[in-house]
Formats: sequence, C-alpha cells, structure tokens
Amino acid sequence: MRLGLVTYNIAKDWDLSTILERSPRLGYEGVELRTTHLHGVEDTLSTSERGEVRRRFADSPLELVGLGTIFEYHALDPAVVRENVEGTKRYAQLAADVGAGGIKVRPNGHQEEAGVPRERTLDQIGNALRECGPAAADCGVEIRLEMHGTVADARDIRRIMDTADHPSVRVCWNSNPVDVKDGSVAHDFALMQDLIGLVHIHDLTDEGYPWPELFSLLRGRGYEGFCLAEIQESSDPERVLTYFRSLYRAYGG
Repeated sequence: MRLGLVTYNIAKDWDLSTILERSPRLGYEGVELRTTHLHGVEDTLSTSERGEVRRRFADSPLELVGLGTIFEYHALDPAVVRENVEGTKRYAQLAADVGAGGIKVRPNGHQEEAGVPRERTLDQIGNALRECGPAAADCGVEIRLEMHGTVADARDIRRIMDTADHPSVRVCWNSNPVDVKDGSVAHDFALMQDLIGLVHIHDLTDEGYPWPELFSLLRGRGYEGFCLAEIQESSDPERVLTYFRSLYRAYGG
C-alpha cells in the first residue's frame, strides 16, 4: 500500500507548486486534488493548461491519484441530478487529460424526510453512476464513490454499487465511525472488499477506529493502492503530516 494526501483540508491553500514540492519531501507518494481549492485543476483549464499539469506530475515523483469532486446524485429535482451526471463526465475527461487515475464522487444524503423511500434514492444514485461508468471507461479512468454523508453505511453503498454495476465504478472506503461494529470493521469491510479502489484515512490518533485491523484487512485482500490522508488543516501542516506518516507506518500501513 502507498501513502498519499487528500488536499481537503490540510492542503486546501497550497498551490500546485507547493503540493509537488512538499508532498514527496514529507513521504507522501500520491495526491488527490480537491476541486474548488487553490490548486485550480478544474474543467475550465484549456487543452494546453491540462497538458502542463500532466507534464508537471510526469516530471515529479508524486502521482496524481485522482480529482476529488463534489458531484452527487440524490437530489429530488431530476435537472439537478442531470447536471451532476454531466459534470461527472466532464471531470472524467479532465482526469484523463491531466493524467489522474480517476475522480471521487459522493452520495451525500437521502430524501426520507421528503417522503421518498431510502431504497429509491439509493437506486437513483446507482442508476446515475451506471450512466457515468461507460463515460469513465471511455476515458480510461475510474469513478470512486466515497462512503459519505448519511448514506455512508456499507449496506447502503452496497445497494448503490449493485445498481451501478459497472467495472469502472469503484468504492472509496472513507474510514467512517459507522464502519465500526463491536470494535471491528470486518463486517462492513466484507461487504465492500471486492469494490474498493481507493482508501481515505483520517485521524490516526483516534483509538475508536481500529486502524491496524483496517490495514491488515486491506493487505489480506491484496490491496496495493493508495491510502490517502484526509485530515484537518493545521498552522504547522508539515509537522502534522510527518507525525501522520509515522503513525501510518507504525500501524502497519
């Protein structure tokens, strides 16, 4: 497994040059660039600007793991869902153009308060991803569904993924408290293990989350991808990221 960095939140104000310089120096091998942040890797980039981003990463030891988008598909209004589907397709192309392996998207809620059965919203999200999957495949990238929001539970994500049913749509394991059942993540991991394409990890000092067990389960499954640090911003980010790297290694990452 390889350690990387999510630029939300600790690196949200770093420009691309800072990311490319600091991350490898601090022992991070890859990065997921959060969209809407200072780095500016957005679909407004021209063809030449996209090529320049790709070149800069190719010349660096740092791998561009993905783009962290905020596209979601649970809205009541079909026009809003359509806007997010089309945005997903655009950013899949952007990922291909800049050399990223994929894009992160998210479920972000359900509509039970509006009287919509939870299962119907889960299927709506899955059907949106089923449409996005072929577009991502055409670009040679993955769509990674982050286990996020009020539908972060593995049972909900499994239903979404079974509906999406496309090899280019994968899961981003997000290391949420809801994963933990009786002190273990083994039950939820078993529901997701064949779908995980990316892992986000958070505060490794949180003893309520069984980090060593998670890393052991990932290794046992043969996971060779990235574990990306998604942690809070700090006035001394280099120091925090150095400690984080040391804990990751101590826990068997």
